[in-house]
Amino acid sequence: MISLQTIGSFLLYFGVALVLEAVFVVLYMAVTPHHEATLIKRGNTAAAISLGGAVLGFTLPLASVIAQSVSLLDMAVWGAVALVVQLAVYRLADFLLREVSKHIEEGNVAAAATLAAASIAIGLINAASMTY
Repeated sequence: MISLQTIGSFLLYFGVALVLEAVFVVLYMAVTPHHEATLIKRGNTAAAISLGGAVLGFTLPLASVIAQSVSLLDMAVWGAVALVVQLAVYRLADFLLREVSKHIEEGNVAAAATLAAASIAIGLINAASMTY
């Protein structure tokens, strides 16, 4: 049951989730050779699609973890696991798609959509795997 008594817990979980989101975005942009923020500011749709897919792919398991966790520490640990999995998705996609970063820099929406779809698909599997 949701009541004003639980607002403190909500704010804690929400705050930690926002920190995890920010850490994910910073690490993701550090792992990718292309500079998403710069490309997006220049109107590169491919960069926006690939980053958006990665963020969704991370947020799906994070939301599952928030709903399933037994403590704030539990949520943070499993959120970190989701973060590592999403970074690995990029590395695997980069290996399989050969120079996906270069394609995104060039505005190749097909490459970006493929990367986004992989991120979201693995995020869904990751989220489902974290339920117990």
